[in-house]
Amino acid sequence: MTDQAHDRLLIIDFGSQVTQLIARRLRELNVYCEIHPFQTVTDEFLADFEPKAVILSGGPASVVHDGSPRPPASVFERGVPVLGICYGQQVMMQMLGGRVEGGKISGGGGTAEFGRAYVTPENQSPLLEGWFDDGREQVWMSHGDHVAKIAPGFEVFGTSPNAPFAITADPNRNFFAVQFHPEVHHTPKGAKLYENFVRLAGFGGDWTMGAYREEAIRKIREQVGDKKVICGLSGGVDSSVAAVLIHEAIGDQLTCVFVDHGLLRENEADEVVKMFRDNYNIPLIHADESELFLGELDGQSDPETKRKIIGRLFIEVFQKYANDIDGAEFLAQGTLYPDVIESVSFSGGPSVTIKSHHNVGGLPEKMGLKLVEPLRELFKDEVRALGRELGLPPSFIGRHPFPGPGLAIRCPGEITREKLKILRQADVVYIDQIRKHGLYDEIWQAFAAILPVRTVGVMGDGRTYDYACALRAVTSVDGMTADYYPFTHDFIGETVTRIINEVQGINRVFYDVTSKPPGTIEME
Repeated sequence: MTDQAHDRLLIIDFGSQVTQLIARRLRELNVYCEIHPFQTVTDEFLADFEPKAVILSGGPASVVHDGSPRPPASVFERGVPVLGICYGQQVMMQMLGGRVEGGKISGGGGTAEFGRAYVTPENQSPLLEGWFDDGREQVWMSHGDHVAKIAPGFEVFGTSPNAPFAITADPNRNFFAVQFHPEVHHTPKGAKLYENFVRLAGFGGDWTMGAYREEAIRKIREQVGDKKVICGLSGGVDSSVAAVLIHEAIGDQLTCVFVDHGLLRENEADEVVKMFRDNYNIPLIHADESELFLGELDGQSDPETKRKIIGRLFIEVFQKYANDIDGAEFLAQGTLYPDVIESVSFSGGPSVTIKSHHNVGGLPEKMGLKLVEPLRELFKDEVRALGRELGLPPSFIGRHPFPGPGLAIRCPGEITREKLKILRQADVVYIDQIRKHGLYDEIWQAFAAILPVRTVGVMGDGRTYDYACALRAVTSVDGMTADYYPFTHDFIGETVTRIINEVQGINRVFYDVTSKPPGTIEME
């Protein structure tokens, strides 16, 4: 959501897996920033965007190779501060008159550096205020190539054993470059470096959720005009915040549609409808379309196929109800930034798309609705902050995320009504255990999944051949990365016993301790 009301920082993305963490660090400083792939950043784009500062991200390419990614040369001619990170440092040096040598990974003979390293100071710089109090700083390196010669005008401000140009800068032009990644947790004072950079660039830190709320409302009104909007409501925090925000902007022009696709948790449809109707005077349609969804999913086992079926049916259902609302021209969704990132390939090819999201990718041309996605640039924790700004009840804001495809992606393999029934019952017991032990608010997301295998067990001196169940609980800040929650063995033992005793059809339970990455939070 580009907006002229605030000074803006541009992050040019060269494909790093942690570029989004740069945006997180800046937003924590109340600095408005946007990430744009290098292919889209042209001279015309820069003139229109008018960044107050630019950050060049890391990336997997090698600047010594022909055709490697580059920003426009005009980035260095605008008179604004520029910070290069890892590949961003190397591309700065290569473009401004320095030299980069390839490491073994890119066909050269230089030394690569991956993992923890220690940088010691060479000179003082305002960028490094608060650094080197103990003589050196821990940083996280991840580079195959290295700078062999710095560009004219640059000086060395920090070195590491394998990176003699770990921190360089041209103070006269406010160009800064570091070989490490200050955005990751393993660079403990990385946030301070970003704070120093935005201060040097003159940012006032005025981008808050209150400001976002005002700007979003204005943009919704400009986009929608006097037309009507239908909003896909799931009862989760994303769609709830989107609905309340849009209602504040356009009032009764909004109608919410809660689609029961037969893939909800136990009693969820009734709870969501009651929760929303009791708290907000927003027109709400409860659409029971469970037979439609389950019928089309019958016999399907491929995860991408299931997601695409669900996405298509959601569109068809919304179109059906939109046809009954005179003047409905827009469909509102609670799409978030992590959804967009996981669904869109950086290179434009399908090979690096992680998974399709049912609410990402635009609408088919045959559908007469245009998208309204006021949360598309926000991370989950920012959505919760916006929800508090809008006055949503804690019961809305504190709910664990629940995916649009629902239990379909917690039921790997073929979906059957029998498996859904077993899964709902197991999930009820699991979440009850978490609440009973006072752990719900410590956990980002927790759920049960039914695995596509049956195992042999013994119950009451008899043989069983039932399903295996997997339990998942993770901690996270924004859903981009996650780690498993460290339950005690007593908790796991107690929970497993309850599930096996209370849920007919399960005789074996596993606890998933995979982080993200390499896994994703959901099973499919």
